[in-house]
Order: sequence, then structure tokens, then C-alpha cells
Amino acid sequence: MSGFETVSTAEPVAGGNAGMDSDYLQVRGLSVEFDGFKAVTDVDLTLLQGDLRFLIGPNGAGKTTIIDAITGLVKATGSIQKSGVELVGKKVHQIARLGVGRTFQTASVFEELSVLQNLDIAAGAGRSVWTMLRRRPTEIPEGIAEALETIGLQDLRDTPAGVLAHGQKQWLEIGMLLVQNASVLLLDEPVAGMSHEEREETGNLLRRIGGERTVVVVEHDMDFMRAFATSVTVLARGQVLAEGSVAEVQANPKVQEVYLGTAAGGEELEEIAAETEGTETGDVPAVSTEKKG
Repeated sequence: MSGFETVSTAEPVAGGNAGMDSDYLQVRGLSVEFDGFKAVTDVDLTLLQGDLRFLIGPNGAGKTTIIDAITGLVKATGSIQKSGVELVGKKVHQIARLGVGRTFQTASVFEELSVLQNLDIAAGAGRSVWTMLRRRPTEIPEGIAEALETIGLQDLRDTPAGVLAHGQKQWLEIGMLLVQNASVLLLDEPVAGMSHEEREETGNLLRRIGGERTVVVVEHDMDFMRAFATSVTVLARGQVLAEGSVAEVQANPKVQEVYLGTAAGGEELEEIAAETEGTETGDVPAVSTEKKG
């Protein structure tokens, strides 16, 4: 049922590991306007399979709006192509069927149903109502079994999703995308509110699934970004400010200016300046995980 492999031989790398002859997402001239206000302006992105891309930027930079535009939740102009197929103008369900999946800051799972039932429903998104109502076989379908192993919830398969820990719910939501064979995953602040251990597990999960997919992570947690991103796009005021490896964007004067100037003020600026004073790497300082892009 599933086309993904539990154990991937490919590791996420900067620039991807497959090129344009595989799954990719190409955004050109993307703009989103709300009542005369341009939230996103002429954004260009090329996202290749095997490149674990992080979108970062201060509050209001347009990060989540870009994800919403790609998935059809907001009206946009420009071009968004998944492996050559235009997405602009298509409906949300049509985009999902083309293999573009996304998660939200609050996990969208069926809390009264078990982990296994959640995955089964997600896997059956394209099945008929009659097929869905039929009694499921005792044996777990291969694709669902693989997803359970990938997200690390094999031992909790019969547990109601509502009693899972916060991080586990996020992993389940990612698993629900995997059983739908999503080849482009757009994750909106997946580690917000997680413990340190959960963040580490989530980062390792992204590495496991990112080698054979296009994975885009909207994130405010700069430590998480530094640990797991293979490439980074920095947004500011709805436009791309910089792009490159973690080291490249951290050393970029424009990025430092945004984080130490425009995006911060008063006491926050003093705290960030104090945090970065004396560092040799020029790390981009962390911004609050409470803010949304």
C-alpha cells in the first residue's frame, strides 16, 4: 500500500540528493495579499527531494502563509509546481492527492480512536465508504506497519490518540501523511511545546523520512534548526532575505541585522545582543517559540 521505505539509505543533504528528475517543489513569484496588505511578495523557492529545508524568520515574516499557499488554504498568485504539476488554482483536496501533506502547530488527530485506527483512516482516504466500513483484516497492512515503525509508535498502536504525549501526537500526524504516500511534507512548528527529548526524537524522525522526500519545516526554535536543517531559507516581511546552509545564513549580515534590529526592540534586543556577544560562530539568536510566522 505504501511506497516509502522504513529504513532509508539516503540521508538529507544540502541541495537534496536526487535533483529535478525526482519529486521537487518549485515556487516562482509567489505572492499573497490580504485586504490590500501583501503578506508574501515574489517569493522564489526550489525544494528538492532529500533536502531538509527550514523556513525561519521573525514574527510576521510570512512563513506559515507560504505553507498555506502551497496547500491551497489561501489564494495566491505566481507559480507553485510539484514535479512539474501546477498547484496554484487547485483545491486543497486536489493538492493533497498529488502528494503534498502538511501538519499544523496543533496536531490534527482523531483523539478517541487508537493510533492504528488513525493511520488506517488516513491510509483509506481514497477508498470508498463501503471499503472503509468493512471489517479490517487481522493483519496490519504493510504500509501502516512501516509507518508505525518509522514514527516509533509500534507499542502504542492500540492506545487512544487523545492520551498520547504532545510529541507523540505530532509523530502520529506525520505518520498519517506517510501512509497517504505524501512525497512533500510541510511541517508548521513541529517541535513547539515539546520537551528536549521529544525535540531530539522529532529531529531524528525528520532525518529518517527526509532522505526520500521533500521536507519543509517552519520553525522558531533556532537550536533545533541548527541541529537538523540541511538548508535554510530566511524570510523577512514576506520576502526571501537569505538562503543557504546553516553556517551561511548565520554569517549573513542581512540576517544578523533582521534578528538584531528590525525583529527585536527594547529589552529583547538587549537580551539577544548579550546572548550573542563574544560568540565566534555568529549564531542567529533564538526567537521565542511562542511567536507565529
